[in-house]
Amino acid sequence: MKLIVLGSTDISVSRIGLGTVKFGRNEQVKYPTPFELPTDKHLLNLLACAQDLGVNLLDTAPAYGASEERLGHLLKGRRQQWILTTKVGEEFQNGKSFFDFSEQGIINSVERSLKRLKTDYLDIVLVHSNGDDKKIIEENNVFQVLQNLKTRGMVRAFGMSTKTVEGGFLTIDNADVAMVAHNPVHDEERSVIEYAQKKNKSIFIKKALASGHLDKILATDPVMYAMKFIFKEPGVNSVIVGTLNAEHLKHNVDCVEQALS
Repeated sequence: MKLIVLGSTDISVSRIGLGTVKFGRNEQVKYPTPFELPTDKHLLNLLACAQDLGVNLLDTAPAYGASEERLGHLLKGRRQQWILTTKVGEEFQNGKSFFDFSEQGIINSVERSLKRLKTDYLDIVLVHSNGDDKKIIEENNVFQVLQNLKTRGMVRAFGMSTKTVEGGFLTIDNADVAMVAHNPVHDEERSVIEYAQKKNKSIFIKKALASGHLDKILATDPVMYAMKFIFKEPGVNSVIVGTLNAEHLKHNVDCVEQALS
């Protein structure tokens, strides 16, 4: 799989990234069927499969339960082979999410992620929005805090996983990358993707398959349909899709490659 450079950064990523919610959390998730957390052996095989397919992008977060810690253990000695995206702002403990966008909260979160992932730098850090994007950006000054961490070499690039169009535009104006929801049944954030392309900024797509619910809506192959829909937008860099199934991962990669051909 060919890699693409993220905007004006020096970071090159695969056009599909592996989401890792299911590596560490199975409580209060929106997937259609319940699941058990996988064993280390299962995850090592999945990560090896991803590498064989040319996938180098992994997406995690403190809110994904034990995901960061497990990745730190699983990637020991091989961290340089991956581009790691994690987040700040949201925590998930005792079955509930809570948010902290303060300067010290962000610094503490980044330092903890470095320890959990057993690394001395994070490739990409995204603010995990609670939905109030504008306030988080303008009143909490989250991007200035992350810029300071970038200057210190702790973070290579930063942005926000947004929940509003306004937040997407503000992120493109003030950061390196925006993660937006975009799929055949939700295209309200298309304008953010178009704006990012004009500004030479980067876009990651989340909820590409509507958290696993797209197959209930589309009669045809939902993955192929979704990837063709998403990659019609030239401003899209990568799509993040989570799975624990190697065959699903192979199919997802194949669909992305066909969509780009």
